[in-house]
Amino acid sequence: MQLEQNLRELWATFIALFRMAGISDYVDIALVAYLIYRGMKLLRDTVAFRLAKGIFVLFLAMAVSNFFYLNTISWVFEQVMSYGLISVLIVFQPEIRRMLEQLGKGSFSKLLIGHEEVKGDVESMISAIVAACTSMSQTKTGALIVCERQEKLGEIMKTGTQVDAAPSSELIKNIFFHNSPLHDGAMLVRNARVLAAGCVLPLSGSQNLSRELGTRHRAAVGMSEISDAVLVVVSEETGGISVAIGGMLKRHLTPEVLRQVLASELMDESRDRRKSGVLSKWKVKTK
Repeated sequence: MQLEQNLRELWATFIALFRMAGISDYVDIALVAYLIYRGMKLLRDTVAFRLAKGIFVLFLAMAVSNFFYLNTISWVFEQVMSYGLISVLIVFQPEIRRMLEQLGKGSFSKLLIGHEEVKGDVESMISAIVAACTSMSQTKTGALIVCERQEKLGEIMKTGTQVDAAPSSELIKNIFFHNSPLHDGAMLVRNARVLAAGCVLPLSGSQNLSRELGTRHRAAVGMSEISDAVLVVVSEETGGISVAIGGMLKRHLTPEVLRQVLASELMDESRDRRKSGVLSKWKVKTK
């Protein structure tokens, strides 16, 4: 009975506010909504985006607990949120700094409007990666390629050198050529374009990995553990081709299987069928 009365009061309040609102109120709401949208776009390329979603869930849970008069839970949320401002400043310090730097450089329009990312052809990218890995496998040239998916890896990109070029077999082989200054790091691919090279990836702390695996393979597994990226590795010792996804590592792939895996995981029409893709048939092979 109390819940029904609360809902009626809430609806009546909403109708009253809607009738009282003027043009300036709608403009104000639209501006606030757009600023929130741009803020989320700014956080999208960072790990902080997941933290932002967690904070949103906390606010939503607090609102629900207040609405249903869950006094104990509401008190707990109030205590947590009392330190919320300080926590937000600490957690989002890099993003706030980047926003202030853009304002200081006169990039306010870029901050508000943003820019459209150039997208390449996924099928051509896959062909370039397969051709390059096949060639590097024969010459035992070490390589580590990160194919970004839904989770943006902007923080990883900042550890390397920005490239932003259409992928080709020749470009990939030049990046990982042993005399190249970028050959020791990882190459990051976003929207079917080579975004950066020479990037530093976190190493896996898993004890299940074979001791014969080198830094590239451990970095590939480590990156796949904390993101949804698809990572391709070419061993400098054996020339073997491996792929890491979701903390799993599959080794000694042929070029044909590599193409199938990349197509299954990266092509738009296959994204909704990941659970039934090639990797779902794999057994974890890390030793």
